[in-house]
Amino acid sequence: MNDLLNTLQNKLVPSWRHQLVGEFEKPYFKDLIQFVDNEYSEHTCYPGKNDIFAAFDYCDFNDVKVVIIGQDPYHGPNQANGLCFSVKDGVKHPPSLVNIFKELENDIGKSYPQSGNLEDWAKQGVLLLNATLTVREHEAGSHQKKGWETFTDAVIRSLSENREQLIFLLWGGFAKKKAKLINAK
Repeated sequence: MNDLLNTLQNKLVPSWRHQLVGEFEKPYFKDLIQFVDNEYSEHTCYPGKNDIFAAFDYCDFNDVKVVIIGQDPYHGPNQANGLCFSVKDGVKHPPSLVNIFKELENDIGKSYPQSGNLEDWAKQGVLLLNATLTVREHEAGSHQKKGWETFTDAVIRSLSENREQLIFLLWGGFAKKKAKLINAK
């Protein structure tokens, strides 16, 4: 078992580990982890290895209230922090995040924030999940169809099957394809 998988299994909070442990033993997941390890050793990839599973760090499975699904991490230097649509403090807001903040400003009058770091949202029960959790620098979509979608589909199904009264926000055409995994009731 490689270091990334060990880190995941040791770092993941118990509630998420309980929900996802079955995925870790599946062949696709082992292939995915090997692919990610190879990509990070041969290329610059985002987010940093310690932030790949950050979406699960701030929000316990049982505390999730809202699920926001994006496509893949930002692929520019110092942008991705493991939470979809979120950037590190001090980083210029990418267009998708600018649009989110403008909508909040227009819809509910919330002032446009200086920081694009959405960790506070995550701590309040917002799971900020990209369908693909890693990406090669300057190559959007480069880690698609490698297994991440299977893993994140399992996350979405688990939430939909085991939790009630969740709100799912599917921003963008790619994320909207995930609607079939969600129990609309």
